Amino acid sequence: MFSWLGTDDRRKKDPEVFQTVSDGLKKLYKTKLLPLEEHYKFHEFHSPALEDADFDNKPMVLLVGQYSTGKTSFIRYLLEQDFPGMRIGPEPTTDSFIAVMHGDTEGLIPGNALVVDPKKPFRKLNAFGNAFLNRFVCAQLPNPVLESISVIDTPGILSGEKQRISRGYDFAAVLEWFAERVDRIILLFDAHKLDISDEFSEVIKALKNHEDKIRVVLNKADQIETQQLMRVYGALMWSLGKIVNTPEVIRVYIGSFWSHPLLIPDNRKLFEAEEQDLFKDIQSLPRNAALRKLNDLIKRARLAKVHAYIISSLKKEMPSVFGKEGKKKELINSLGEIYSRIEREHQISPGDFPNLKKMQEQLNSHDLNKFQPLKIKLLDSVDDMLAHDIAGLMVLVRQEETNRPQQGVKGGAFDGTLNGPFGHGYGEGAGEGIDEAEWVVARDKPMYDEIFYTLSPVNGKVTGANAKKEMVKSKLPNTVLGKIWKLADIDKDGMLDDEEFALANHLIKVKLEGHELPADLPGHLIPPSKRKITAE
Repeated sequence: MFSWLGTDDRRKKDPEVFQTVSDGLKKLYKTKLLPLEEHYKFHEFHSPALEDADFDNKPMVLLVGQYSTGKTSFIRYLLEQDFPGMRIGPEPTTDSFIAVMHGDTEGLIPGNALVVDPKKPFRKLNAFGNAFLNRFVCAQLPNPVLESISVIDTPGILSGEKQRISRGYDFAAVLEWFAERVDRIILLFDAHKLDISDEFSEVIKALKNHEDKIRVVLNKADQIETQQLMRVYGALMWSLGKIVNTPEVIRVYIGSFWSHPLLIPDNRKLFEAEEQDLFKDIQSLPRNAALRKLNDLIKRARLAKVHAYIISSLKKEMPSVFGKEGKKKELINSLGEIYSRIEREHQISPGDFPNLKKMQEQLNSHDLNKFQPLKIKLLDSVDDMLAHDIAGLMVLVRQEETNRPQQGVKGGAFDGTLNGPFGHGYGEGAGEGIDEAEWVVARDKPMYDEIFYTLSPVNGKVTGANAKKEMVKSKLPNTVLGKIWKLADIDKDGMLDDEEFALANHLIKVKLEGHELPADLPGHLIPPSKRKITAE
């Protein structure tokens, strides 16, 4: 019965097959989401239409901060070379948005030329007008870092009296446009001046709904003592907590991101560890770029659906002949109630709705009678995309990640600490003694031997049961001690001789000092008498 209905339903729900994630995103957007956006004037209220370049471009990192927090110096530090248009100073020097991108030759492309280039993802910035485009340039240069990512430098956010000087364009709206399209947003703070100005506060609020992309850098931390640094860090977290309304704590990286000597080197190890964590985060961007674009498309689709419900509800309530203006004012004032009704009727989360106040302001300049009624077919198409096509793309994302070589950001500062004695953690923990001819464990072996001979060795070896009695005194969990046992029992006979027992105690010391255990035993830790065994 009604078999023709079932056949049509199955045909509709068969997900599309795509060759690449990028091609899939483009096709889904153009065929399923864009018609809904255009029908309900989504682009006039929220965000311009996406173009092919938005799906094809490299991951982008957006740097935001008050003036003189070291944004431009940070880029210079990553690239290890100057870029066209770069200016560094204590005063507000960067007065433009600079997109630092890869190019075969060094040069600057002005904003007006940039927004007509179909290969660049900036065409829709044309809407912000000449006042903005005159303050927007693209700096191109051949640099290995820029082969994997692009970096957006922004004008220093003003404070004090300077905030009152108009920029001539909507600064917060431009940042919001970039925030939608970038993969990482880095907020930079100067350890000396933590005051969050009104303009900076407004900017951070404009980044709402993109909290997952935000990271914070507390820069110039080498210029203050450890005790003061703790107070500054606490004050920063308190200030951010008042502005960023998320239950999770934003990740803050502490350091000094420029190539000058540290003024106060007390926290050098902390800065090195923090820098390494930040670099790993940035290096993960190319690997996660496809997933981020997929995630952003889903967020956009959810907002577009809610927008369609709002616009069609307003259209439905409008009279066809008399009292249009009065009804328009009444509907705009009661928009919160309309939100609540849509939320109940369609089971939509309150977090998916656009900002109420901003929506009311935008509606004032529109003729509500020209809005379109609800078109179920368009919404069904988007629902089908979210329920079926996106699931197919998710599988493709995983396949691409598996087949792709370990793609990280290379060159510049990212290569400076990879190998050699200045690599992070080199010569520490399990790496101690890596350059020494003598076996590093031999230093403390006499002390370990004393313990070894109290454990009743038989034929020069102690059993696992006897070794365990001594090893558990470290109070380390059994999972950790089990790993240490596997690393130390080199000949895999279930017992430890004096050298293996000394090695086990050395690894316990490494763990108790706060270092990680190696996955495999490094060559310099293998006892000299056992090196032939491991070579075989």
